[in-house]
Amino acid sequence: MASDALALGGIDAFYGDSHVLHGVSLRLEEGRLLGLLGRNGAGKTTCMNVAVGVLPPRRGAVSVFGADVTGAVPEDVAAEGVALVPQGRRIFKSLSVAENLTVAARKPRSGAPTWSLATVYQLFPRLQERARQIAGFLSGGEQQMLAIGRALMSNPRILLMDEPSEGLAPQIVGEVMATIRRLKGEGLSIVLVEQNPKLVFGVADDIVILNSGHVVASGSAATLAGQSRELEQHLGIF
Repeated sequence: MASDALALGGIDAFYGDSHVLHGVSLRLEEGRLLGLLGRNGAGKTTCMNVAVGVLPPRRGAVSVFGADVTGAVPEDVAAEGVALVPQGRRIFKSLSVAENLTVAARKPRSGAPTWSLATVYQLFPRLQERARQIAGFLSGGEQQMLAIGRALMSNPRILLMDEPSEGLAPQIVGEVMATIRRLKGEGLSIVLVEQNPKLVFGVADDIVILNSGHVVASGSAATLAGQSRELEQHLGIF
């Protein structure tokens, strides 16, 4: 049986007095891709913030490959091998492409590094072409490639991706999804947060659906794809 790369157990999370997550539990098995779905405001990004240590939970536990990281600061969670591709990309717009990548470089916990400037450039040749360009002048698709490449430079064991298709043209979305499939094929454990269910069901092994901060459905992608009533109720037209 595969071990859990990431587990959130019974998470209650708040922004001030606002109770956002209510007993949320999810499991990302090692080497698999978990799709996290839900409408706007369902709590998807909050789950990512809890997972990387940006938002400590009031109740519940977070573990990374069995290590308890509940309440740990983001730097310590990153040291366990967790990297986030944040919603809105959040690249360093005043730095060059190469500087954005090198600033995130981190040695892996063990073994030789998988990701370096050379391997990121192999994955995204356009970033190599624009290595000296100031990142703020990149197109939206190029900025998304840079955000993914920056996360990979930390040589993560777990990659969290928050709305990577947001605001991109369909052709670029296709390229991003092809990259995600490639990373999954190389054995990286991935959580993919998306509002577009069809994108997620096309690549995910497992699915968790949130509604108003509660887990309302979970299971294999193949099983949930056949539950059209639940999908329509919680996600809209599928």
